[in-house]
Amino acid sequence: MSKKVVVNHEYSRVDYSVSGDQEVKYIKVGHRPLYSNPDADEAREHFHAKSRRMIDKTATVKEAVAKYVHDGDYFAAGGFGSNRIPAAVLHEIVRQKKKNLGFAGHTSTHDMQILIAGKCINRCDAAYIVGLEARGLSKVSRKGFENGEIESTEWSNATLAWRYKAAAMGLSFLPARSLLGTDTINYSAAVQMSCPFTGKKYAAVPALYPDVAAIHVHRSDIYGNCQIQGIAVSDLDLARAAKHLIITTEKIIHNDEIRQTPHSTVIPYYLVDAVIEVPYGAYPSNMAYEYFTDEDHLMEWLKAEKDEEEFKNFMDKNIYNCKDHWDYLKVNGGLERLNELKAQENLTDRR
Repeated sequence: MSKKVVVNHEYSRVDYSVSGDQEVKYIKVGHRPLYSNPDADEAREHFHAKSRRMIDKTATVKEAVAKYVHDGDYFAAGGFGSNRIPAAVLHEIVRQKKKNLGFAGHTSTHDMQILIAGKCINRCDAAYIVGLEARGLSKVSRKGFENGEIESTEWSNATLAWRYKAAAMGLSFLPARSLLGTDTINYSAAVQMSCPFTGKKYAAVPALYPDVAAIHVHRSDIYGNCQIQGIAVSDLDLARAAKHLIITTEKIIHNDEIRQTPHSTVIPYYLVDAVIEVPYGAYPSNMAYEYFTDEDHLMEWLKAEKDEEEFKNFMDKNIYNCKDHWDYLKVNGGLERLNELKAQENLTDRR
């Protein structure tokens, strides 16, 4: 027996051909749109054309954002919650007034808050958004969704991570079980399928290939060989899924030093398009073993959002009137504050 099943998505038309005694059934159960093309062959064409030469990729944040982030692109930020977010790149996206970006809301807290404050995104794959964890909800982020300025498709944290995983593996989807039996699947773009071996039900979650991603790391050489300490969560898959990758790093080190601990290099150079040395580039988020979250500053954000005029002044002070990330750091206490956060991160007892 041979059977062909056609599944229609907003971004793709995928033909599945199966043969044998077991018929594979597909049911479109997620009723929300896909915001990126899951076609692995289309992505492969892009990656095949990408240079694998070990060349100097150093740039400025301003140059990298201007070159690789375009209006309408699908953008993803590395890090997790308030840990190791690429804040310097996010601020520059706002300063350059990038518009109509898609966004992957995979446990996105302050990163989403920044982009929505700059009115940069209009669609979002949502897993964990709007809330800044125990700190409270971002009024500006919430308003963006409530007012219809941002469209959303829902996923669990796991399935959004597995969408990166599928892309990193060069696939168009991965089967999962975690959405089944929940209401979330109805607001996703998942497809229910039967296993060709057992006939059991699975949710097919589509691959996510962002047009561009930004990841902040602890160390990199000029070619883009990157090392990360602490949690990486989905960043290793994101680096392999993104069509373009901007790396900001606490420091640039020599390639000889990278080669001394090759097992620590988790993002290889050929995935990377730009490398920028930005000390404290994740501030105000936490950078494992480097500096702690600036909790006071995050609370300033949440407080300022409560008044429209106050928040406009806050954005001018912290982003629009700052020419770069170092200006932003100086506005918020400079080296004195950063040294306090560095000491706080390295305390052995935080009781």
